[in-house]
Amino acid sequence: MIYLVVKTAISAIIIVVVSEVARRSAGLGALLASLPLVAVLSMIWLWRDTGDAARTASYSQATFWYVLPSLPIFLLIPVLLKRGFAFWPALAAGCALTIVLYVGMAALLARWDVRL
Repeated sequence: MIYLVVKTAISAIIIVVVSEVARRSAGLGALLASLPLVAVLSMIWLWRDTGDAARTASYSQATFWYVLPSLPIFLLIPVLLKRGFAFWPALAAGCALTIVLYVGMAALLARWDVRL
């Protein structure tokens, strides 16, 4: 139970630090957010919990393929905000686009026999 609390606390601290840095410097906050901290921590926790190299490798590979369709959200939201859209609709549109791209990526990879 303590291990779960420690994992949660470390993850929460990273989110708080990134958001606080971003309030002061958008660029530095973006740099910190762009680091694959969550993915790396998840790999560490997964490895510690299972010691399973195949599972960790599979997780890492799937993360790569899911990152690609998530990137356009960072282009769409600023475009919408600059065109006068409110934040929440812009965020919703970005999330919807990401979901569509995730489904498309999974379908495309299935054609190549890549399983996520």
